[in-house]
Amino acid sequence: MLRRLYDWTMAQAVTPHAMVTLFIVAFVESSIFPIPPDVLIIPMVLAARGRAWRIALVCTAASVIGGFAGYGIGMFLFDQVAAPILRFYGYMSKFETFQELYNHWGAWIVFGAGVTPFPYKVITIASGMTGLDPLVFGVASVLARGLRFFFIAWLLWKFGAPIRAFIEAHLGKLATIFFILLIGGFVALKFLAN
Repeated sequence: MLRRLYDWTMAQAVTPHAMVTLFIVAFVESSIFPIPPDVLIIPMVLAARGRAWRIALVCTAASVIGGFAGYGIGMFLFDQVAAPILRFYGYMSKFETFQELYNHWGAWIVFGAGVTPFPYKVITIASGMTGLDPLVFGVASVLARGLRFFFIAWLLWKFGAPIRAFIEAHLGKLATIFFILLIGGFVALKFLAN
């Protein structure tokens, strides 16, 4: 089944609507969707290495724009959803301490989450909740997401055929590692939130 999904994704990577799909996935991944856009970048660049930089640019732009959507969710829904719960449990003062700490280290937190498998949407929403300076958020997001997606594109552009052969030979193991990292990000989030 995994092989069929991989072959289907490779075929979709060169269709005329591949960039639109990548844009949508990268946008929603930054605010609500659990699957990172890397699952599309990799086959798209492997299938069309000459478009690597355009693919990375579209993914970066969509991810940053989607990040601002996540920021908006945190900013505009905090008062209606989170604040009453925090007040009910008497945690509002703890949140204010967290907010000060988060805003002090915000640029590094956003950057770190943007380049790692950590669920980026959590950071975008938290940035809006804490009122992190939107300029700091935007610059850190552009740098982090750009670094991540352009690095992936460069690796695939530079070593395309051997990497494709490696991926195809070890598809099951790589998928397992990917999902362990994805789940590990959510588990880390749970422990960090406590």
